[in-house]
Amino acid sequence: MSDAIDHPLSQPPEDRYRLTTSDGVDIDAVLLRGAEPRTTAVVLANGFTGTYRNPNTRAVAEALLPVGDVMTFDFRGHHGSGGLSTVGNSEIHDLEAVVVRLRELGYTSVSVVGFSMGAAVAVRHAAIYGGTAAVVSVSGPSRWYYKGTRRMRLLHLGIGGSVGRFLLRSFRKVRVIDQEWDPRPAEPREVAGEISPTPLLVVHGDADTYFPVSHATAIHDAAREPRDLWIVPGMGHAERAVTPGLAVRIRDWLAERTGPEEG
Repeated sequence: MSDAIDHPLSQPPEDRYRLTTSDGVDIDAVLLRGAEPRTTAVVLANGFTGTYRNPNTRAVAEALLPVGDVMTFDFRGHHGSGGLSTVGNSEIHDLEAVVVRLRELGYTSVSVVGFSMGAAVAVRHAAIYGGTAAVVSVSGPSRWYYKGTRRMRLLHLGIGGSVGRFLLRSFRKVRVIDQEWDPRPAEPREVAGEISPTPLLVVHGDADTYFPVSHATAIHDAAREPRDLWIVPGMGHAERAVTPGLAVRIRDWLAERTGPEEG
């Protein structure tokens, strides 16, 4: 079921959807559409604490519209979606629910662009479910439980304790599960080789304060062709670090592999 949202004429049309995952979680999603019906779509998968309401996410979504219609959504436990965040484990069901809905709507080509946690989910989803036209991993981790940077140590402290989870719930509208993974899901670097023959683009900034460049090279090295690696000088972390120029580069990469759909 979708509810159309009115916007000024200068903004692209959009429809809001409530999706249900295979494990019964409600997902809040929005589809940005071109002026004419199209068969190509792109999914944006946010990082941890991210939301489709964020101006950075919206800017990337609008930059990718020449490639196809763009669906953005909130992962479980985030903002308007139900359930609890598992910080990258069960979230593959959220992404699959989005991809399935797009196919039900008639899109025959669906690509995924993920950021940070969303990048890990995108890599795992492509390896486990398959069927996507292309995958872009931006600022993604190659392995779990990484604590090699101050920001990641603070993040683990936040999600690992009751006080941190309370603060996330109160100030970031993110509800995190209070259980550890059992069993541990496969790491992105462990499954990247299963993405082929789907094209994979790995994008990472050399000024990322969460994950060093070694995470990007580990994913790229583990993947098989077709694959590309962009190490972006001066780029920070995830959605907020994506400049208009980089968004255009990603758009063009997707267009070369899926075909542009102006409209």
